[in-house]
Amino acid sequence: MLHRRETVTTPPSGPTGEKNGRKGSQENRWGYLFLSPWFAGLLVLTAGPMALSLYYSFTDFALLSDSTWIGTANYERMFTDDPRFLSAMSVTLRYVFIGVPLQLVFALAVALLLNRGMRGLGLYRALYYLPSMLAGSVAIAVLWRQVFGREGIFNVILAFFGWQDAPSWIADPDYALYTLILLRVWEFGSPMVIFLAGLRQIPRDYYEASSIDGAGRVAQFFRITIPLLTPVIFLNMILQLIGAFQAFNSAFIISEGTGGPLDSTLFYTLYLYQEAFANFRMGYASALAWVLLGVIGLFTAANFLIGRYWVHYEDGGRS
Repeated sequence: MLHRRETVTTPPSGPTGEKNGRKGSQENRWGYLFLSPWFAGLLVLTAGPMALSLYYSFTDFALLSDSTWIGTANYERMFTDDPRFLSAMSVTLRYVFIGVPLQLVFALAVALLLNRGMRGLGLYRALYYLPSMLAGSVAIAVLWRQVFGREGIFNVILAFFGWQDAPSWIADPDYALYTLILLRVWEFGSPMVIFLAGLRQIPRDYYEASSIDGAGRVAQFFRITIPLLTPVIFLNMILQLIGAFQAFNSAFIISEGTGGPLDSTLFYTLYLYQEAFANFRMGYASALAWVLLGVIGLFTAANFLIGRYWVHYEDGGRS
């Protein structure tokens, strides 16, 4: 019976080992040196301001005067004695829960259309992605305000079909928020590109096999496309949910910074801006910012928990 001799490799000792150790230490120092700008940026531009805002959220800080420690008074006022806070939260939640699903549905529909292999796919993909690049700009918000004004092109089209006394949609508290939701849906380019990439990863063999078994397009969509696309849907939902909670430019430009009419477009971020830079209540604005962070974190965590039951991966695992 033969026995295999096992050899144990020991690290070199003596001058050679010390030389390798010094070389590795020197490489680590160079690595930390090249990473130092990133660490400095993280500390000065992110971690430092966050820690400072957390401190200010427990103070009465008016920007032009010294801060005074008041404990949890800002948070108590927020939830018990600030009707505009509740109004801003309500407007933002409606914007998120209506705008994000509509945006994702529209983005998926366009991605399915582009996935059919039409000519000039790259051109169409670029054109459809363009709104996502422009929609957050001031120019588009100004244009949107003109389109849905009383004399805007939208009312011109309605007049052509016989509606002569259409309201100014952007100035009517019953409709103003929905014009911003429509703008959100128009920013479908980014999730559309992600959906299209996900659709390209689904093997065609699944569709061919199901066609042989007699499955139609509708059955294929709900039994093949949607289950295999759930990880992409989940990713898009998280990204767009966070982005919608942080929406600011459209409401600020269209309402001219007021959140009107009658606070119908008072997004949470717009109210935070008003408290910080119009009313100079920096302490209260900091508390608002931390509550927003908590709300976003809560909804994100809830999506991850619920995602365990509907997000499926190709290897049979779940999120």
